[in-house]
Amino acid sequence: MAEGKRLTCALWIVQGLLALTFLFAGGTKLVWPIEEMTKDVALPGLFLRLLGVVEVLGAIGLILPGLLHIRPGLTPLAAAGLVLIMIGATGITLGTMGPALALIPLVVGLLAAFVAYGRWRLLPLRGSSRPSAFPSSG
Repeated sequence: MAEGKRLTCALWIVQGLLALTFLFAGGTKLVWPIEEMTKDVALPGLFLRLLGVVEVLGAIGLILPGLLHIRPGLTPLAAAGLVLIMIGATGITLGTMGPALALIPLVVGLLAAFVAYGRWRLLPLRGSSRPSAFPSSG
């Protein structure tokens, strides 16, 4: 298997695993009662809901642009956004639950950084970057 094919395969596998992780984490934040979520973390409930929306959108952004070949440049942006979320999650986890559990968001963030760099510089997704067919309002 050629080096480019291995890297493409590795990127798609990591993108898929990250998408599943963020769909689960974000979906959970959207359906759990706010009182239950705020027991362990001293963050506002609406902020946790917003994080859930952003995580679900990030998960979609990791997969759909490459799958549909529409705006593939969104994939590294989605991954970079998820890296920022994981930096915050690592800090909060480090402060509340200790360094051992902080390794989990740290590793997830590093995997998202791998996807961001891989899809931005190493093997960018190819696809349509044409303007939308829908007329712009204005």
